[in-house]
Amino acid sequence: MSKLLHIQSSPRGDRSASIEVATHFIETYQATNSSDTLETFDLWETSLPEFDGETINARYAVLQGTSHTPEQSAAWEVVVKIANHFKSADKILLSLPMWNFSIPYKLKHYIDLLAQPGLTFSFTPEEGYKGLVTGKPLAVIYARGGAYGSGSGAEGYDQQSVYIKQIFGFIGFTDIQEILVEPTLSPTKVETVAAAKLLAAKIASVF
Repeated sequence: MSKLLHIQSSPRGDRSASIEVATHFIETYQATNSSDTLETFDLWETSLPEFDGETINARYAVLQGTSHTPEQSAAWEVVVKIANHFKSADKILLSLPMWNFSIPYKLKHYIDLLAQPGLTFSFTPEEGYKGLVTGKPLAVIYARGGAYGSGSGAEGYDQQSVYIKQIFGFIGFTDIQEILVEPTLSPTKVETVAAAKLLAAKIASVF
């Protein structure tokens, strides 16, 4: 039995194209993996800790190989809990809208908490950086008002998928499958979402 973690980062509820396609992905997945468990982690309903003060000091203590103070230990414990929750999943589904050509700040906050030394990556002078979250598939659903995919002519504006692939690749993911829902602001939105759902179902059926 596997656990699928859906990280949901749109605040628009049933008006969200990324959530609509993610829901279709999950329905297809559950139809073929009925014994697996599902958790939806809504970043807009989650209180994430600030990454400042003693938390930053705790991060640098890990990087420098020094001991934590009691204050740093308390702050770091919260970050460890978030990372362990993420790593407890066997498979990850991430759905997100494009905001200002990039990602929602709630998702960036979450990623900044996840990408920590000793938790999701390691570093040594001999090996450099090494991702620690390995052997897990990641499916990503990107919703965009405009079209920024291959052949659109606007690929250079896409800091959404570029960043997601870079940061999740950095922490160890090698199996990343992408589903584009674009352009959602065009008169063809219904057809756009329908096409994304077809691809989502195809990926979910073998995920």
